Amino acid sequence: MAKSTLLFVLKALMALIFAAWISLWLLKPTQLWTEKWKGAEDAARNTVFGYYGLNFAVYTFPPIALAIIGSLYLNLTPKEPIRRKGRGLIAACFSNPLVVNALVGVLSTLEILAVFLFLLFLAWSFYARISNDFKNLKPSKSIVLNSWQLKYLRVATRFGLLAEGCLAFLLFPILRGLALFRVLGIQFEASIKYHTWLGTAMLFFATFHGASTLFIWGVSHYIQEEIWKWQDTGRIYIAGEICLVVGLVIWVTSLPQIRRKKFEIFYYTHHLYMVFLVLFLFHAGDRHFYAVFPGIFLFGLDKLLRIIQSRPETCILSAQIFPSSAIELILPKDQGLKYTPTSVIFVKVPSISKYQWHSFSIISSSSVDKNTMSILIKSEGSWTSSLSNMIQTRQESDNDQLKYIPIAVEGPYGPVSMDFLRYDSLMLVAGGIGITPFLSILQELASFENTSTHKFLPRIQLIYAVKKSEDICLLNSISTLIFNQPSEKCRLKVKIFVTQEQYGTTVRELLNEFSQVKTVHFGTKFLNYSINGLESPVWMAAITGISSILFLIFLIIFNHIFIPSQKMASKATKEKTPSSIADLLIISSFIVTITGSIFVALIVRRRRIQKLIPPILQKQGKDLEKSSIQASDAALEEHEIHFGGRPNFQDIFAKFSDETGGSDIGVMVCGPETMKESVATECQQKLGSNKKHKASFSFHSLNFTL
Repeated sequence: MAKSTLLFVLKALMALIFAAWISLWLLKPTQLWTEKWKGAEDAARNTVFGYYGLNFAVYTFPPIALAIIGSLYLNLTPKEPIRRKGRGLIAACFSNPLVVNALVGVLSTLEILAVFLFLLFLAWSFYARISNDFKNLKPSKSIVLNSWQLKYLRVATRFGLLAEGCLAFLLFPILRGLALFRVLGIQFEASIKYHTWLGTAMLFFATFHGASTLFIWGVSHYIQEEIWKWQDTGRIYIAGEICLVVGLVIWVTSLPQIRRKKFEIFYYTHHLYMVFLVLFLFHAGDRHFYAVFPGIFLFGLDKLLRIIQSRPETCILSAQIFPSSAIELILPKDQGLKYTPTSVIFVKVPSISKYQWHSFSIISSSSVDKNTMSILIKSEGSWTSSLSNMIQTRQESDNDQLKYIPIAVEGPYGPVSMDFLRYDSLMLVAGGIGITPFLSILQELASFENTSTHKFLPRIQLIYAVKKSEDICLLNSISTLIFNQPSEKCRLKVKIFVTQEQYGTTVRELLNEFSQVKTVHFGTKFLNYSINGLESPVWMAAITGISSILFLIFLIIFNHIFIPSQKMASKATKEKTPSSIADLLIISSFIVTITGSIFVALIVRRRRIQKLIPPILQKQGKDLEKSSIQASDAALEEHEIHFGGRPNFQDIFAKFSDETGGSDIGVMVCGPETMKESVATECQQKLGSNKKHKASFSFHSLNFTL
């Protein structure tokens, strides 16, 4: 009861802070706020905090406070959700797709509402500013422009502020350890698309802003004079133009056509964001920078803490090689590390690349595998192909040092609670390597069979579509669950669709397919550490709070040292103080703060590693176990395999609805976009035709690639 009350208080506090911060953005474009804020800044100049402390407290700190409170909230959230009767239709209305389109993908009601409100915010911001500009239109002192040129230049300037609004939210969706979206139940791999939308919108507004400004300068013959000028307000236009070019390079190399085929180009050019942000600071000035600084502050802290968490390196214990050019890697895990199904980890193999990180879904369950963690990798790109070739080559070596493959692991990142337990029934739809998130769900549910704490487990139907029959081997980790007699608690029915073959094996012959999986063991002589996961949310909240306080302290100290006191300086002296000094002081304060936070994090990390139990190595016995599977006739009759066609989701949904007797059904899909759209369309139609006592379908899309 006390925990529930505390969770409610934290949730209400987060809602209050978020509402206040959004209200600030809504008031910011108004003339009333401009006048009041100028007076507040003037009053703050005579205090120890200065105008910079006021800007940090009002514009920057609220999202940081949300991250701190959100971490505490996630730490208290129960792992297993509370089942509530009668929630099916209401939940389905919000989770099910409202728009299914090949261009924008699958969008839920909440996503459409959020996009609409954000566009409304941008429209209001633009209207409030431009209407005031046109009412008080005055000729520029530095350049001579006619009426239409002056108005167009003001429009271009206000488009730059729209880009600033998008930049303020740009980095929040890609936070991992300090993820604000996890409070809303949105995982990192799902929130990536919001980062993409915001980045695209930001560059659209910024391109119009930059191109239009250059156009006005060009037609008025002032481009040579203006582009190099450093204004009194702190803006330098050449920094803005270079910033725009860098942003466009990042955006172009992020397009799917480049990212999927030339991942290295995408990965390395994306790190130009540091150049982009510094140039934005010098172009926009410190007062505008405080509005976008929360995401930068949290992202910088989050990234450096993730780098520390991924050290020291561990190694690959063994690998299972599948006929379908896929590889399962078994990694050592600390016994105390627990994670929820559908979690992902980021891995780096230094012998392939010292800088590239790639994300993979965990296919094992921490409830089943106490000392190991498994991921499934399909050899499709250059990095995964290099890893596959390395494993194939090193298995033939007799040298322990050569067979030892070091690997760095970051994560795991996953949902706080197992929300799939809310449903009476589950329909899991997977295509190809998209099966990976569901393997961990099925293993987790299988571990509940002999426990008394889970009396009501969902009925499950797995729809698995593959191109070739050899891809069915990817179900190897759940083969015992498929072929053993179904228990009363966990009822699993598998329907396999082989799309590019007209005929093939029977379900019984699948046993022989699984026996073709080859296991390779690697050297562990130099293994000293196992994967031990992230620091606790409470610790993350503490380091975030301490870092924000340190930043404010250093900012105040540096400003008092390098900028003349407002009480002592004359008006002429104030004007001579270069605006770049304030920009450099923000950068310096941030660097010093991050350095101090890293030092503290390293000490905590070192102490944690010293307390860890040495890795427990035991011979992997999966081969013998799986080769001796005894499939009962009752189990074989539960499953189906079809050749030469794709799943007919209309029939599948109708049959499953009849079999479950009108229950609350969770539909989870992971695979190609066309598959997601087909399943989303079916859920959309079922929701529209929903009647009393009929099954309700709640749609959830998972991603296996970023």
